Order: sequence, then structure tokens, then C-alpha cells
Amino acid sequence: MPKPNLPSLYTCLSPALLHLYDVNDSIVVIIDVLRATSTIATALFNGAECVVPVDSVPRCIELGLKLNGITAGERDGRVAEGLSYGNSPFEYPESFVAGRKLVLTTTNGTKLLHMALAQGKCEIITGAFLNLSAVCDYLLASKKPVILGCAAWKDRVNMEDTLFAGAVVDRIGQEFSINCDSSHMAQTLYRQAKPDLFEFMKINDASHFHRLMNYGLEKDIRHCLSPDLANVLPVFRDEALWKAAGSRQQAAGRR
Repeated sequence: MPKPNLPSLYTCLSPALLHLYDVNDSIVVIIDVLRATSTIATALFNGAECVVPVDSVPRCIELGLKLNGITAGERDGRVAEGLSYGNSPFEYPESFVAGRKLVLTTTNGTKLLHMALAQGKCEIITGAFLNLSAVCDYLLASKKPVILGCAAWKDRVNMEDTLFAGAVVDRIGQEFSINCDSSHMAQTLYRQAKPDLFEFMKINDASHFHRLMNYGLEKDIRHCLSPDLANVLPVFRDEALWKAAGSRQQAAGRR
């Protein structure tokens, strides 16, 4: 039941639905678990100066040259033609990425980020299981309306982003006013999947799960479904994503 004295929380299950939500004065959480927002969290956790999200390969190459940055990204789950690196968190260890700018373009996640920016005045952060606690802590502390924006797959609802939205709702939803069936659906799905996210996606034939498995990326999938391994908060400002000051980091250190 909606709680009128609390900030609202909505879940947008696809970029194609974003126009239905008023993003103004809200925090929009960009969610692309497999793998853009997982890679963003990992790069910043491992010391990247910033991640510059762009919506096209030519723009990625252009900015990479201008900024002397790492040009990276994917199309349809594979390294995009003309770019040097892909969209796997394992490509960005501290030894490679520390102190450098990463210019990133992906099929779904960076697209949704730019859509949200174009739609209204909002604050943008990125979320994945790898930084679940940092995202939830920030949303609780901010006390602002929230839109959990699932990048999905080419505008088609996907399971992994919905599961992450459900994890956020399950953890902090009691502190928000939720009049949103998609948020309740996401939470219900997450509660079913929580004991083993990987196995849940496998037995329920999650489309992008199988797409990446066919590319031999089981290790990536398992990693991206693990909570708090890169527990920093990426915040968008000045055309890039930066690690928020005070972002807590896993006690075990960088990976």
C-alpha cells in the first residue's frame, strides 16, 4: 500500500517504458547486470579515474582518442568492432585500469543512461549486484524519489535486471511509497531466485543468460550475480561516472 509520507519508488522494466515515468527530481538507477553496470562498478572499484558512457561506437573511438582513454564496449554480447576491449569485469583489474579513463559503449545500459538524461532533470547512479549495498545505502540516505531503470535487452524485459530491481525493493522498499506493480513483481521474482540466482536463471531459460553461456561466459555471469564484490557507488556528473566520495569498499580489497 502506498505510504504518502515517504518518497516514491518505481521500477521501469524496459527503456521502451521510460517515457511513462517522470524522472525529474528523482534518482534514476541504471541497471544492466550482464554486464555494463557490473563492469562500471568493477572499473571504479579497481581505481579507474572515471567511466565515460557513450551511445555509439564512433563516439567511443573519438572520445577515447581525445581523452587518451581505454575504448571498450560490446554489441550483442561481443566486443564491438573497432574497440580494443569488451564488457567483461575481468578485463579491468587494478593493474590495467587504475588511474585511467574508460570510455564505454554497450547495447543496452549506456543507451538507457542517455535516454534518462534526455528525458528530464534527474540524478543518475548505476547499480548491479556487485554494488548492491552501496546503491541501497545511498537511496536510503538520499530520501528522494527513485526509479529503478532496467536496461533490458533491446527494449525487451530481461530477467537479471528485474531480479536486481527486486533485490533493491526487497532490501529497502519499506522506506518508500510503492504504488507500482512492476516493483512488486520484481520483488516476488527475486525472493524466488534469491537462494541461487545463477540456477534460477538457468532453469527458467533467461535469454541473455543463454546468450552469454553460448559465448563461454559462465564465469562472467556467476561473478555479476554475486553481491558486493565491487561495492562502490558510480555517480554521473560532468559527462562521466565517478566513484562517489566515501563509497565503502570490500574489506578484502580490490579484485
